[in-house]
Amino acid sequence: MMALAGISGNPKYRDALLAMGESNGWQPGPRIYHADDLAIGQAYAGLYFLYRDPKMIVPLRARLDAVLSAHPAVQSLDFHQPYDQVSQLWSWCDSLFMAPPVWMQLFAATGDERYLDFAVQNWWRTTDYLYDPVEHLYFRDSTYFDRREANGKKVFWSRGNGWVMAGLVRMLQLLPSNHPSRARFMQLFHEMAESILKAQQPDGLWHPSLLDPQSYPLKETSGSGFYTYALAWGVNQGLLDGAKFKPAILRAWIALTDCVDTEGKLTHVQPIGSDPKTFEDNSTEVYGVGAFLLAGSELYRMAVFEKAKPLAIQVTNPIHLYRHCETVELSLSRLAGRGLRMSHLEVMDGLEPRILDSQLYASESAQGSDTLLFQVDLAPGDTRTYYILDASALAAVPQPILKTYARQIDERYRDMAWESDRIAHRMYHRDLIQAEGTVSSGVDVWVKSTRALVINKWNKNGDYHNDHGEGLDDYRVGQSRGCGGLGIWEDHTFYVSSNYNSARIIATGPIRSEFELTYGAWEARKHKISETKRITIDAGSNMTRAESIFAADRYPDFDIGVGIAQRPGDGVIAKNQEEGWMSYWQPADRDRGNIGCAIVMPGKIEAFATESATLPELKQADLITPTSEGLPPVANLLAISASQVGKPFVYYFAAGWSKSGDFPEETDWENYVRQFVACLRAPLKVTLENE
Repeated sequence: MMALAGISGNPKYRDALLAMGESNGWQPGPRIYHADDLAIGQAYAGLYFLYRDPKMIVPLRARLDAVLSAHPAVQSLDFHQPYDQVSQLWSWCDSLFMAPPVWMQLFAATGDERYLDFAVQNWWRTTDYLYDPVEHLYFRDSTYFDRREANGKKVFWSRGNGWVMAGLVRMLQLLPSNHPSRARFMQLFHEMAESILKAQQPDGLWHPSLLDPQSYPLKETSGSGFYTYALAWGVNQGLLDGAKFKPAILRAWIALTDCVDTEGKLTHVQPIGSDPKTFEDNSTEVYGVGAFLLAGSELYRMAVFEKAKPLAIQVTNPIHLYRHCETVELSLSRLAGRGLRMSHLEVMDGLEPRILDSQLYASESAQGSDTLLFQVDLAPGDTRTYYILDASALAAVPQPILKTYARQIDERYRDMAWESDRIAHRMYHRDLIQAEGTVSSGVDVWVKSTRALVINKWNKNGDYHNDHGEGLDDYRVGQSRGCGGLGIWEDHTFYVSSNYNSARIIATGPIRSEFELTYGAWEARKHKISETKRITIDAGSNMTRAESIFAADRYPDFDIGVGIAQRPGDGVIAKNQEEGWMSYWQPADRDRGNIGCAIVMPGKIEAFATESATLPELKQADLITPTSEGLPPVANLLAISASQVGKPFVYYFAAGWSKSGDFPEETDWENYVRQFVACLRAPLKVTLENE
């Protein structure tokens, strides 16, 4: 179902999977060690990679952590033990599809290498026990070691080895390209593919027993579906010789589709626990349909590639950090130079047929769209391949999941509001001065515990100072810099602008939203300064990029102070001048948790300062009594750097919340800021095919 959702233009499959996860509470099955009870986690994790909602994998992670901490009491894979003991380990071949991919997906989602190590170690433990190095097939379990078929051959079940082949594909999809065991997985895949090819029957399918097909004459579509999937995947990846394997794949697909009746029911599926020599022709099971959909997804990819001739690109992570939801930017002129001149381009994942969310975007100087955006996840030092293709080659394009948004809130004094799936902000128009007398060019923060977009919903109900299960506005800006506002810093004096004058939306889309604000001139040491500020936020990020260009009369250069509002109480300030960042973890506001803010500059921060002269004096009662927006600002923590008139001044600001699930502690927030800086200084390397 996840494979179908990744290529279908109809969101009903994705919605059905979401409803299933919600109804299950995202829980795996009840047995802590049993591989079958973990298999549903592949759908949960697949949805997580679409929506990045932590709740989708929290129970899975708890289950894996419980296994790691408890350790199975039984160490033998011998299947003659009592079932409740033998099932604690991956002691039957089907389990290699059910469990290891979930461990690998959780590694990819969290970067926790314990999950990777466990999956790889136990895959090979089971393989060393059940894999026949002569036939290059897996025994179902140890009770089959000495069994023989009517023709004297060893007993190797079709669907059992089909589970293994599909699990092997999943392992190769999720294993980092630079992992030391990758070559061994590749060898295993090649060996099994050759054996499976030999076992295909004249009708294009595989019979339940691979080495004695004559004793099991019935058609069987579940094992056949898995083999079609795995072999097609191997050809699509360039791991298997297309001239040799593709004819067998096409015969199998024709045979499989012939087993779908006029009402859409897949037939000839061997039931669970049934004698494979006798079962009804119209028998079906959900796992058979799943194998069919997986096979169809790879046949679809094969057809698209033949029609579209897509352009392969390689993206490399040069540092030893896991990078999640990082945006890749490709200029359309660069793609045109490689023969892609279409106006409607799509991006397909290199390891599965899924169409990735992407966005055409206009950079600062462009008259129209000139850049293609999409996002990647990369393990430390990993390289992944993606394909850019003309959308006309696709049967349909999945509806993108909108994860950023920006608009002017005309119904509330023309505030400018923007958000990603992680955080929301707003800045104030001069209309607010007339309405409420609030003079501020600071940045407000709306904290979120949902990945959904909230700006429209919260502005509509107007009750955003209370948390109704999604987050709230608990951040007082006043005349402070809030979380990322700036001013001119000269001779230890801070000069700040008034509210913005005008706004212009540049982009709002699934990957990136961007807009521009203009500020009227303000006075700094008897000089007039004006500013145009461009704000950009990407999906999956708590960071907002700000680029300001200043104009001034007879004022060629000056220092900029980018600020964070400090609160009364014991907040935590962290900073690194050489790395160019500053972080502030606010004291908790009652039961509303902590808010973290940060400033990042691409280069070195020249100095830090604390400034309060631009803030109104507060009475003692104001310092200890929170309003609906928490405690007031008492100072601006400033990161100071030089700027020049007419040249872009670039910096980043960010906010996070202890109740979001992302940053439960101050150290989590600080680590996020540090890792962002490390990634900013080591950009992804993007290489086009044959470039």
